[in-house]
Amino acid sequence: MRKVAALLVLAALAACGQRADLAVKEGGSLPPAPYGREQKPGPGELLTHPTIAIPKRSVELRTRSEEREDDPFDLPPPERAVDPQ
Repeated sequence: MRKVAALLVLAALAACGQRADLAVKEGGSLPPAPYGREQKPGPGELLTHPTIAIPKRSVELRTRSEEREDDPFDLPPPERAVDPQ
């Protein structure tokens, strides 16, 4: 019975959410305007992602086996120094 009550309390807490728009706290301010811009961006503008933050996938999937090109950075691990003990 306690487990069921605990689950109900957790479900009720999980359902609690803020339904109002975001706003600046009293006494607070938005970040300063970016360099070269006179007006500060509004909250809506600050919450939207710039295009560069959401890049599109540009990877072409391989349709058949192909030999890999030589990778100059694919080096073996360095040799460990052996203790003479």
